[in-house]
Parts: sequence; structure tokens; C-alpha cells
Amino acid sequence: MIPADADNIIETYDILLNELKTYNAELLDKNRLLAISKCDMIDDEMMEEMKSLLPPGVDTVFISSVVQQGLDKLKDKIWKALNE
Repeated sequence: MIPADADNIIETYDILLNELKTYNAELLDKNRLLAISKCDMIDDEMMEEMKSLLPPGVDTVFISSVVQQGLDKLKDKIWKALNE
């Protein structure tokens, strides 16, 4: 998960990857699902702009727990990934 108000999404994503590598490098070989949280703080136009800044080839879901946005989609993607 990366918050929508992160200064640099790619840099934050790289930090997360480095943490995975430090913890267990084998985790880097697994499929990834990126959740962009706090999406209630941005409008649709900003969300579209943000999509161009996301890591290529990584499935992404925009979510907000405050307004219950995208949570069902996230759960569905997690369920699908676990049952493939």
C-alpha cells in the first residue's frame, strides 16, 4: 500500500521492494498487487494523472477506507490471486 499523498510513488514503491528483498528475496518473484490508499483525498483527474506514475506491469487498485471506495475490488483481486 502506498498513500495517494506520497511525495513520490515510484520511490516509495522501490522502498517497499527493498524491504521485501531484505526480509525474503524470494518474495520479489511473487505477483504483486499495489493498493493506492487515501483516494478520498484526490479527485478523478488527479487519479488519472497518478496512473501514469505507477510502476509498469503492476496491478493497481485505488482504495479509501474512509469512503469505502475500491475495497470490494481489492478483496476480489486478492481472492483471485490466492486461488489461481
